[in-house]
Amino acid sequence: MNPTYLDAIDMSPWAGRADPEADSLRWHQVVEPLSQATTTPGVALVGFACDAGVARNQGRIGAAKGPRALRQALAPLAWHRQGPAVDAGDIVCHGDDDMEAAQARLAERVAELLAKDHLPIVLGGGHEVAFGSWSGLARHLAAGDGPVPRVGIINFDAHFDLRDPAQVRSSGTPFAQIAEACQDRGWPFRYACLGVSRAANTRALFSRAAELDVLVREDHEITPARLDSLGDELAAFIGQCDLVYLTLDIDVLPACEAPGVSAPAAHGVPLALLEPLLTRVRDSGKLALIDLAELNPELDIDKRTARAAARLIHHLTLNG
Repeated sequence: MNPTYLDAIDMSPWAGRADPEADSLRWHQVVEPLSQATTTPGVALVGFACDAGVARNQGRIGAAKGPRALRQALAPLAWHRQGPAVDAGDIVCHGDDDMEAAQARLAERVAELLAKDHLPIVLGGGHEVAFGSWSGLARHLAAGDGPVPRVGIINFDAHFDLRDPAQVRSSGTPFAQIAEACQDRGWPFRYACLGVSRAANTRALFSRAAELDVLVREDHEITPARLDSLGDELAAFIGQCDLVYLTLDIDVLPACEAPGVSAPAAHGVPLALLEPLLTRVRDSGKLALIDLAELNPELDIDKRTARAAARLIHHLTLNG
């Protein structure tokens, strides 16, 4: 690890009350800064302070402040894990022209954490974070001597983010970029996108998803009556993969639960329906990488979105 960024890790968001009762720890009392001495594998939080991709996508900027807001929302939550959690600092994007370089820096850090057997959880930032996250996983896997990996990408999102990157790369293009990178490497592209809004995705994007054999489930299809069958579909998808990269665009939640995003969802998938599906992914034993995108604290109401996103992290890490 590069000591320059280790020395610069800001732990000030990790603050909150301490309860007098025994066995009453909260996240802020347990999370430690990553250091050269960190050897025990655990959850490793990395911030991606960037909304250049959102700006290029003509969205509402402010997601660069998401990582700090997410840490602050996670800090007071009760601690139920057994393994450790570390803060691995932030990757900061310095303006629109720095986006690709910031993604490369994120890829490097994710690969370093994976090499230490940590579970990286990347805190976005716009959904351009996905290309940086996946690139880090790809770098880590390519360094090994094993067979071609079957990486499953599971995206809970109101949008496919499969726009053509030939003209401009943005928060709307990361999975198209990943598909191209997989083709270049001779790797299979396995992508599931759940919570898609037909109103927010053009016919061209649905056609591209079909061409790439994407597992698609629209927002209106995710209902209490269908949760078990959807969970079985997810399990079947995961069963065909060696590893899973889980990416969560917070705009998959309804606007009433997540107003603080670039593009609030008029329909969305409520937290109560999202969590059981995430449990299937979490408990698969194949989860290698997580990121969360599009939290925009400048547009949040009573920190509602940050709290929902923090709960998702809490839920995904309960069995560690």
